Amino acid sequence: MKKIILTMAVVLTAAFANAQKKGASEDMRYGIKGGLVSANYGADANDGDPRTGFYLGGLVDFTISEKFHVQPELLYTMEGNGEKEFDLNFIRIPVLAKFYVADAFSLHAGPEIAFVAGGGDAKDYLKSMDFALGFGAAYELPSGLFFDARYNLGLSDLNDFPSGSGLETAKITQNSFNIGLGYRF
Repeated sequence: MKKIILTMAVVLTAAFANAQKKGASEDMRYGIKGGLVSANYGADANDGDPRTGFYLGGLVDFTISEKFHVQPELLYTMEGNGEKEFDLNFIRIPVLAKFYVADAFSLHAGPEIAFVAGGGDAKDYLKSMDFALGFGAAYELPSGLFFDARYNLGLSDLNDFPSGSGLETAKITQNSFNIGLGYRF
């Protein structure tokens, strides 16, 4: 867990240092973001209460054209469900295609890869890597402050319960709804 957080800090620091060295570029902008997460397991494990947590991370916004951008992100998220032993924390890496439908309003979607970065006892019975599809919308003010909302639909079956446990055939996915704000430099 400490190695993951340290790696995340080094990557973000290097990205921000590089942005400062190059100066403000209209083709590439860096940012930070954070907010609330409401997460729950899906598929055969969708009967629990959702977990409310937070997410925090950084992003790089690449301008491809006036209406189309690509935005990779590096996020730390608190997910799982409402029972403490089923809590999971992830390092999520979404790569989003953003389409501006109006000057400041964009729709985005793209694949995500995630790695378990800690949590309750369930992490011992769930796979450590997840693939998901994220889709949502964002609104950016001229100052660089933005608001966004996203739904992450888990695509991977995370179940890694041992044979004979009675749970080895259940499909378990991780789904979440994120709402937050950020700032692009």
